[in-house]
Amino acid sequence: MSSTSRPFERDRVTPALLASWSSMTSEQWLASNPARGQCNVTALLLNEFFGGDILKTPLAEGDHFYNRIDGRRIDLTESQFATPASYLDIDSDRDEALAGTSAARYETLKAAFIRHFR
Repeated sequence: MSSTSRPFERDRVTPALLASWSSMTSEQWLASNPARGQCNVTALLLNEFFGGDILKTPLAEGDHFYNRIDGRRIDLTESQFATPASYLDIDSDRDEALAGTSAARYETLKAAFIRHFR
């Protein structure tokens, strides 16, 4: 699955992510809030599989990461917040997003996503 060969389809990606997120992909994960703490690994995954840019917005809890794909903001972890974020769309990159997680957590999400994304 390369970023150049697969179009982003939100209605296919979202359920695969919901099935893939776990306490192994973020220590902040909760069954009642599965997107919690998943922004770094999710932004990395979407960037690898679907291309585009990694963006960030500083929040009180730390930087929140998400994507821009085909010119559109894509934040598949926005449901973790009780109130919507005020997006600043600051350019970021894979290194910065990875600094807030670990390669092992990212690889765990990637393996689970490949299993669930059909």
